[in-house]
Amino acid sequence: MKAGKYKLLIFVNLLILFNSFNNYYLAQTKQNSIIKLFCLQSVKEEMLKAEMAYSEEIANETCECYYEEFTQTASHQDAKTKCKLETQENLNHNRKI
Repeated sequence: MKAGKYKLLIFVNLLILFNSFNNYYLAQTKQNSIIKLFCLQSVKEEMLKAEMAYSEEIANETCECYYEEFTQTASHQDAKTKCKLETQENLNHNRKI
């Protein structure tokens, strides 16, 4: 009887642990999606202001850069500045080729 209770206790603890990890990663995914949504809109507006043709590929690369930088530095402005400069450098390099 004790072995059955012990197995049940382990099983319940594993379920609780799994649920905790699942909730954490779900929250991270939602946060990433919201940040990316705002970032993509911002990049699109910036490109249109600069009278550039909107490129989904460029926008996605820029927003991936932004999200990585933002999660490392926790500074919106630093991440935005760095990724904007990287995107401009990549565009200038590609035009020369």
